[in-house]
Amino acid sequence: MKISTNLKSSFKLLFAGLALSAVLASCSKDFDNTPAPAVSGFNIIHASPTTELLDFYVNNTRGNNQNFGFTQRFGYYEVYSGTSKISVTKKGSGTPLIGENFNFQPERLYSLFIVGKVDSLKYLMVKDSVSLPASGKANIRFVNASPDAPALNLMVGTAAADLVTDKAFRQYSEFLAVDAASKVTLTAKNKTTGAIEATLPNVNIEAGRTYTVWAKGLKAATDSTKLGLAIFTH
Repeated sequence: MKISTNLKSSFKLLFAGLALSAVLASCSKDFDNTPAPAVSGFNIIHASPTTELLDFYVNNTRGNNQNFGFTQRFGYYEVYSGTSKISVTKKGSGTPLIGENFNFQPERLYSLFIVGKVDSLKYLMVKDSVSLPASGKANIRFVNASPDAPALNLMVGTAAADLVTDKAFRQYSEFLAVDAASKVTLTAKNKTTGAIEATLPNVNIEAGRTYTVWAKGLKAATDSTKLGLAIFTH
């Protein structure tokens, strides 16, 4: 199997777990000297504040083989680079709630958030980092996926300054370096008033890891879809 010499080593590590079928397909291309097709990958995150289960489709092929509920994530899901259509339906329905074409760049990773209420879904596609953090550091990005939350700041632990400031719905930060730490509390604060809107305690931030922290749910809700914070590791 031929691999581009300019491929970052960190990207190789991230793609090591991609589907074996694509690896075999690309290797088979070597026999006739045809270049292997480029691949990309994406996470997909159910960030719509609803108890409704969803299905997602990539070019009309269903991507999830199990229930896809609020706050759940699938990925990295492999696609050939270029244009692919991503559609979302209610579980078991063939009628798309939203569908959009995305241009996946070769050898790139993405996170696709399904946001908004179930009757008015939107996408938020963001590029993921393939750079390893500096020694003793981790990388953190913040995404505001709460439709009715105010613009938010993110504070990590008891830091003197907020790590991220002023992110409204569907806005997000770059990946930022933080010190590794154990059992820290992540805090989302109202950008205007400074009031605490949500917290996530006892988070372990490991050196060498890359994380996305995201605001989920509805400020107006009191059930399982209420405003909170979630985190996942890339």
